[in-house]
Amino acid sequence: MRRSVEVGRTLLGAWLLAWAVIGMAQEWPVKAIRVAVPFPPGSATDLVARLVSKEIGETLGQTLVIENRPGAGGSIAAEYVARSAPDGYTLLVASNTQYAANVSLFAKLPYDPIRDFTPVARLSSQPTVLLVRPEFPAKTLAEFIAHVRANPGKLSAGYGASSAQVAIAQMSAMARLDVTSVPYKGIPLAVTDVIGGTIDFTFGDVGAAMTQVAAGKLRAVAVTSATRFALTPDWPAVAEIYPGYEIIGWHAMTAPAGTPAGAIVKLQDAALRALTRPHVLEALTKLGLTPAPQTSAELGAYIREEVARWSAMIKAAGIKPE
Repeated sequence: MRRSVEVGRTLLGAWLLAWAVIGMAQEWPVKAIRVAVPFPPGSATDLVARLVSKEIGETLGQTLVIENRPGAGGSIAAEYVARSAPDGYTLLVASNTQYAANVSLFAKLPYDPIRDFTPVARLSSQPTVLLVRPEFPAKTLAEFIAHVRANPGKLSAGYGASSAQVAIAQMSAMARLDVTSVPYKGIPLAVTDVIGGTIDFTFGDVGAAMTQVAAGKLRAVAVTSATRFALTPDWPAVAEIYPGYEIIGWHAMTAPAGTPAGAIVKLQDAALRALTRPHVLEALTKLGLTPAPQTSAELGAYIREEVARWSAMIKAAGIKPE
């Protein structure tokens, strides 16, 4: 009799817990949601996060608050979210740097991009562009390569994300260049130092570069997509001289591992719905970004593939883990 009572209590407890979880999923969200971004304001990742988060907030009826936490290759923001409560109220909008490349760029990464996160949705993708000051003594990519070769060890290249870091290393390997790489907490900071003359070149976000180039503050040398980018057809691709050269970055939203499925589904649907709205598509285009929607399940598989792909690129570029 006693055993029957204990079993009954256990079943009742499980039933109540199940209904509590269901109830939470139905009510969520009931307060503002924090969205950590691993790069400074003005970066492509930051702009995507703000654009999509606003749309998600309107769909869910809650405010999504952006928190910029740059540093350590984005590991600060990623670890912060990975260690946050899996209740749907802390999210990460990050790039291929945090979700894929950091696995091979750091000897000891304080988070695991596969184990520590639940995918929500992939949002966008973009190439980067090789940028120099207008007075740089080389206008074409061929002239740029020749100039760098003629000045071994004298030129400096800044990077604020893995896309730029790998772009510099891969170009150096393929073109036999000797340059000094300088790390930054974000691409905008590297671009600012190119404009100011502190460093010689960088690989920047296409959208921001379009504005700076139009203003005469920078000169675009070549893009990192396999072919010329549709928004900037006058800018050649590095692959036109070095076939096989291709660096494409991307952005996605995730939550801490263990976040309730109900919250993930609502976030996924709201994010993907945002990417279909004309004003969002127009805004992404102006930023030099291409919508790249993927569901939670698709993003999970994609991250696994990208970890392997970036590992191969980083190894081929000769980059040693920090």
